[in-house]
Amino acid sequence: MTTVNILSGGAAQGLVHGLGDAFKAQTGFGIDGEFGAVGVMADKLRASTPADLVILTQALLTKLAAEKLVVASSIADVGRVETALAVRNRDPKVTVKTEADLREVLRSADAIYVPDTKASTAGQHVAKVLDLLGIAYEVTSRLKIFPNGATAMRELAASSATQPIGCTQATEIIATDGIALSGSLPSGCELVTMYTAGMATQAAHPKEAAALIALLTGADQRALRQRVGFAS
Repeated sequence: MTTVNILSGGAAQGLVHGLGDAFKAQTGFGIDGEFGAVGVMADKLRASTPADLVILTQALLTKLAAEKLVVASSIADVGRVETALAVRNRDPKVTVKTEADLREVLRSADAIYVPDTKASTAGQHVAKVLDLLGIAYEVTSRLKIFPNGATAMRELAASSATQPIGCTQATEIIATDGIALSGSLPSGCELVTMYTAGMATQAAHPKEAAALIALLTGADQRALRQRVGFAS
């Protein structure tokens, strides 16, 4: 089966998978591609990795359009995703209403599962928050860093730690079996990121790429976007 190839931030993986059947029924095409830290995906496009469309942060897509790697007129917002906390299903959820609450929760965790702190949206933010809270030096040895949020959350689900916690995009938490969305980050530490989709300049299947962007962003799929963790 012919496929449309995607390079996408991990935040959109659940949504893309949820649209597979509808896209195949509409176009006869499947969906293939890679999901990971947004910085890594952007660099793959820059390195000429074949792609029909990309789903990345709004800021990155704007840069790629300026670099003539994405068709500017094709860019459309998918939705906002918050960075949130995760726990294993068997563990009690944590509630953090203030920076002090978050500081205590992170100090109490014996393992903190996060995505790449250099190339991923959520991982970069976690690093900033640890600095803001003044505990980066204290918890660095407990950070469990993985290439992307999906991997970090799978590892959290399988963790044998006594009191682990995770922090990544809400969509990646919701999409992972064995863990639960525990709550938002408090005021002053929050991050809500707009994700956008755009057609690659060198798309092999531009018509189908446009159809998938329309599905990702269309009103008919609003309920699915909300279910997997996107806010309109």
